[in-house]
Amino acid sequence: MSIKVDQLTKRYGTQLALDGVTFETQRHSIVGFLGPNGAGKSTTMKILAGLLPDSAGTYEIADIDVKKKPLQAKKEIGFLSENNPLYADMYVTELIDYEANTHRIANKSERMEAVIRQTGLLEVQHKKIAQLSKGYRQRVGLALCMIHNPKVLLLDEPTAGLDPNQIIEIRALIKELGREKTVLLSTHLLQEVEAICDEVIILHLGKIRDHFRVADMATKYPGQSLEEIFVRLTK
Repeated sequence: MSIKVDQLTKRYGTQLALDGVTFETQRHSIVGFLGPNGAGKSTTMKILAGLLPDSAGTYEIADIDVKKKPLQAKKEIGFLSENNPLYADMYVTELIDYEANTHRIANKSERMEAVIRQTGLLEVQHKKIAQLSKGYRQRVGLALCMIHNPKVLLLDEPTAGLDPNQIIEIRALIKELGREKTVLLSTHLLQEVEAICDEVIILHLGKIRDHFRVADMATKYPGQSLEEIFVRLTK
């Protein structure tokens, strides 16, 4: 399994943000990670990325225990946070080069060229981040996630705030990435999940409400749309 989570728990004082979250995903699968605001999606992703300590539980990325071998695990993780913080005064190639150096990429020039081309940044690679639209900034964020060629991508609302054309472009890129990587995709756009995801995980109040393959949805929930399923499980 590419992502394996067992009894993941997170407390903030007396508040229980995650309550025994348990799931496994398949390799080379795009997994829609759904839930209302405050369900615990971002918290889960930050813990899996090794950026936030858990209160209890175990979790593996590409068969690596993140708590026992954090540096090894992070080599296989690409994380795009919801806010996608970037250095606005840096040029696109400058920032990607900085990230490549951080990961000590051996074939840096070749890898940078491949990632810039794959994420559609050729036309803006010599511009400053501050000059880019939000759509292109998201592409830069994805390039930074991908530069070290991780096996797993954790994407927290990568299409939030984009216009319809930008959404279509980013979706197409994520779908392409899903052919060779496992992608955990947090989103509020249910049509996005139906368009590109292989699996769906629905989280509510820190608990997994269901986990199923999109291909099995019609059999498991006959006559119901994903929107209806979501509302039913998160009321």
